[in-house]
Amino acid sequence: MAIPTRLLVFFALMSLIVVGGHLYLYRRLFRDTGRSPLWRRTGAILLGVLGASLILSRPLMALAPSAAMSAFAQGSWYWMGVAAYLLLTLLAVGGARSLAGWIARRRAAPAAPVGNAAPVSEERREFLARAGAGVALVATGGITSHGTWRAFHAPVVNEVTVKLPGLPRALDGITIVQLSDIHVGPLIQRRFMDELVARTNALKGDLVCITGDLVDGSVEELGHAAAALRELRSRFGTYFCTGNHEYYSGDREWTEALTRMGVTVLRNRHVRVGDAGASFDLVGVDDWGAARSGYPERGYDLSAALAGRDPTRASVLLAHQPAGWRDQAQKAGMGLQLSGHTHGGQMFPFTLAVSAIWEHDAGLFREGEHSLYVSRGTGFWGPPVRVAAPPEIVKVTLLA
Repeated sequence: MAIPTRLLVFFALMSLIVVGGHLYLYRRLFRDTGRSPLWRRTGAILLGVLGASLILSRPLMALAPSAAMSAFAQGSWYWMGVAAYLLLTLLAVGGARSLAGWIARRRAAPAAPVGNAAPVSEERREFLARAGAGVALVATGGITSHGTWRAFHAPVVNEVTVKLPGLPRALDGITIVQLSDIHVGPLIQRRFMDELVARTNALKGDLVCITGDLVDGSVEELGHAAAALRELRSRFGTYFCTGNHEYYSGDREWTEALTRMGVTVLRNRHVRVGDAGASFDLVGVDDWGAARSGYPERGYDLSAALAGRDPTRASVLLAHQPAGWRDQAQKAGMGLQLSGHTHGGQMFPFTLAVSAIWEHDAGLFREGEHSLYVSRGTGFWGPPVRVAAPPEIVKVTLLA
């Protein structure tokens, strides 16, 4: 299949950002901090290799998957998080220096004739550059160390209560455990999944729902790690809807694999949860952005998912992205939508950007009788770093 133009443009844009960012890092960490040709040459080679790893790791993993390539990809993901915070801290230090210099010049202006300002010596310039680089390195080390610990540490459990219109009294208090955006891949493997399954089972939910972006790789690569899902235990079973990363990883192959693992995959369809005496409808749709990602034949189709359904029955919708909650889900009468995708920004200050982009970025939202919960995700994507957006497992209690 041809690579979608949108992905090619995204890859080209990200490559330009990576190159520009690493040129800036070279300038601030090596060129400005020492005049030795060997020092500068070493910095250029080091940052060139690290920058290339960010650009090439994903394509190389796809072309030649192997244990060595997986280790290479893991290293590049770690570096992505470190590089991001190095850039931010260096920019902050540089901005503080510029501001302090401007204030000093303003104060000295009345006492010194124009054009007679004392020049800054090369030694002092170099000292300040080294001091700024040192501050940035220490700050980055602290932030990324904490963020990595948080990413691999046990997810927090957030418990919420939602009144679900039409829910039979016999099901009052039924619980759903939501997992989302686990991103099984080079860094999240079987040990992580075994611990996650154990923590999920300990919550004793009546059903488990996984709202997309479970994997970042093929069934052949990650089937063993994902197979931990076989051990999930709940009264009514485990359900799954696709996220955008399933399409990059082979959505049809993963649909078959998850079905063999005992997971019910809801692709634009609904099922009845409960028994003849009391039940509600669990609806699942394919990812909102599937068509834009180059998969027009299989994407979000709520109408198909609701075909043949009694609209007066209580309903819960599994949809990876929160994008269609107001325009699609509410109009279709969905009482509750469970979503993910945003990661809550994953890393401060990117959390602020995600909050600005997404109206419903993380947490519980209500409009009238309709509710939406957007999970921050249970794993992580890209850098194994979580800052001010801890991973979560969500336990939702439904009230009649």
